[in-house]
Amino acid sequence: MPFAFLALIAVGTALMMLPAARAEPGHAPFITALFTATSAVCVTGLAVVDTPGYWSTFGHVLLTVLTQIGGFGIMALATLLSLLVSRRLGLRGRLLAQAESAGLAGGNTARVLRRVALVMLVAESLVAVVLTLRFWLAYDYTFGRALWEAVFHAVQAFNNGGFALYSDSIVRFVTDPWICLSLGLGVMAGSIGFPVLFELAREWRTAGTWSTHTFLTVTGSLLLTAVGFLVFLVFEWRNPGTLGGLSTPGKILAAFTQDVMTRSGGFNSVDLGQLNSETIAVTNGMMFIGGGSASTAGGIKLTTFMLLGYVIWAEIRGEPDVVIRKRRIAEETQRQAVTVALMGVALIAVGTVALDALTENVPFDRALFEVTSAFATVGLSTGITPGLPPSAQFVLVLLMYVGRVGTIAVGTAIALNTRRRHYRYPEERPLVG
Repeated sequence: MPFAFLALIAVGTALMMLPAARAEPGHAPFITALFTATSAVCVTGLAVVDTPGYWSTFGHVLLTVLTQIGGFGIMALATLLSLLVSRRLGLRGRLLAQAESAGLAGGNTARVLRRVALVMLVAESLVAVVLTLRFWLAYDYTFGRALWEAVFHAVQAFNNGGFALYSDSIVRFVTDPWICLSLGLGVMAGSIGFPVLFELAREWRTAGTWSTHTFLTVTGSLLLTAVGFLVFLVFEWRNPGTLGGLSTPGKILAAFTQDVMTRSGGFNSVDLGQLNSETIAVTNGMMFIGGGSASTAGGIKLTTFMLLGYVIWAEIRGEPDVVIRKRRIAEETQRQAVTVALMGVALIAVGTVALDALTENVPFDRALFEVTSAFATVGLSTGITPGLPPSAQFVLVLLMYVGRVGTIAVGTAIALNTRRRHYRYPEERPLVG
């Protein structure tokens, strides 16, 4: 999988360097093409140039195709890897894995791929229809322009890409519920994960029968959406640079839209460069967590975050086992969650230090924001990315790639490498804390 993404990035870079991909005469510099292709394939949305002004129509089509292929590859490969893990387990583990991934086409690879493609196309089509009608009827776009921009943004929304055909992302539509909610729902559908989408479609009325994975993903998503929405309202309500100048309904819509986009979407409906420091801190945390497993979202994933919360709660209560809905969580799974989370923290720490060392006059909180956005493949930016030197931009390229394929590859490798010894060493208890 990592090599497939590298190959796609290489092809995308070569295509983005073609003179036809640029609006002005000449071809794009290598680092600009590399950054843009990586951002599209890894469905991040970070940009070092003005997307609508710098790239031609051909360049925008390339962005759409690269984002679509990248998003489909992520959802399909992550889902297939989960099936591979279940097949490599013992009988007991395989039965548990089948219960947790019920409905994944019985493990049939071709059927899984078809269903992933169908879900993607249906979701994107629904968003595109609403956007087309809105652009055409409310903004006096020609039907052709309305359809093209609707398709472009629908693909970006479901794949959590975040590229926009407007220099201000979707700030100009901040009070338009048809556009903001359509894009927001598209982002949420893409970030929840294919296994969860399929199970919800089949058993949405019987929450008691949901698998533990679906339960953690849905409850985690609702919890973080509510917390992020309230935090954004509280800290930005009077900020004239973000929500301060809007009406009360406009503030509520903008806060909800930006909250949904924060964990994976990449669009911004307010000027992120004007956010208060408290909001930036919370946004960093939300981006780091990300969306659901086997989805187009990045981050350490909702299940990892929720599982760590249950681990901490069990430790505080002195419980010998971590139990979720009368199901004991395997110690191997707990260790996997801790490993993925700590590796994510380490990558962000190293990336922030590297970015800070390679730049001048960039505040630390802004550098941390860009690094977290790149690692979590969110694509939000406070506006400093275009002005970074090539060396710092290359650091972000590495983070986008590692953040996109790293968590999936590491999680799968750990699961497949699980071994059981027939002996155990004597126990020791070092002091903690």
